[in-house]
Amino acid sequence: MLSKSEISFIKSLHLKKFRKEQGLFLAEGFKSITEFLHSDYLIETIYYTDAVAPNLDKISQKLKLVKINEAELLKITTLNTPQGILATIRIPKETLIQPESFNNTFTLMLDGIQDPGNLGTIIRTADWFGFNQIICSNDCVDVFNSKVVQATMGSLSRVNIIHTDLAEILGLIKVPVYGALLDGHSVYNTPFTNEGVILLGNEGKGLSKNILPFINTAITIPRYGQAESLNVAISAAIICSEIKRK
Repeated sequence: MLSKSEISFIKSLHLKKFRKEQGLFLAEGFKSITEFLHSDYLIETIYYTDAVAPNLDKISQKLKLVKINEAELLKITTLNTPQGILATIRIPKETLIQPESFNNTFTLMLDGIQDPGNLGTIIRTADWFGFNQIICSNDCVDVFNSKVVQATMGSLSRVNIIHTDLAEILGLIKVPVYGALLDGHSVYNTPFTNEGVILLGNEGKGLSKNILPFINTAITIPRYGQAESLNVAISAAIICSEIKRK
């Protein structure tokens, strides 16, 4: 049975301030937690109910496992429909960005993405297409936000995410920079090389003015209908697909 202090501690991790203080974040669902188990992430504690107990043979007994009831799960979950298992996981130390890590590969660079679902979906998309690194501006939504973690469906365990000043990094790298803009060249006719950075902007404001000068090639996804805009996560998927296709 969880004490009031334990419940309070876990609930505090719903907020970025306390995640940063404690160096922990939450993951829920058997599939997502299993993905983290098979990665370099360190799982601190797994809380589970009778509903998932039969599956625990797939989890190392060396981990700290705490059985809780449904009422306790409802007090600590971030989901409207809890999945019977929740884990506290160590936030890894961010690796230093090396300019050479951008060579011979493509990197997604996200400017001011605010919606957790969008960021989570972009991370999952990057994982699908084999993009191993995403650089986020400091004002992007926290990658360890529970809604972001949930939307990645475990892909967060395989994609390196770094929050930093985009202009500073763009000033150091030597690979082509492609910026997603409304007045850019069609992505379908863009001759992508074997390396580069794809800049994607805020859902409503687009790319910040201070990073526009770093763009070598402006690209866009042509509009054939009447929609005013395209969701940033969908845009990321289309651009990633075009890069891999070529």
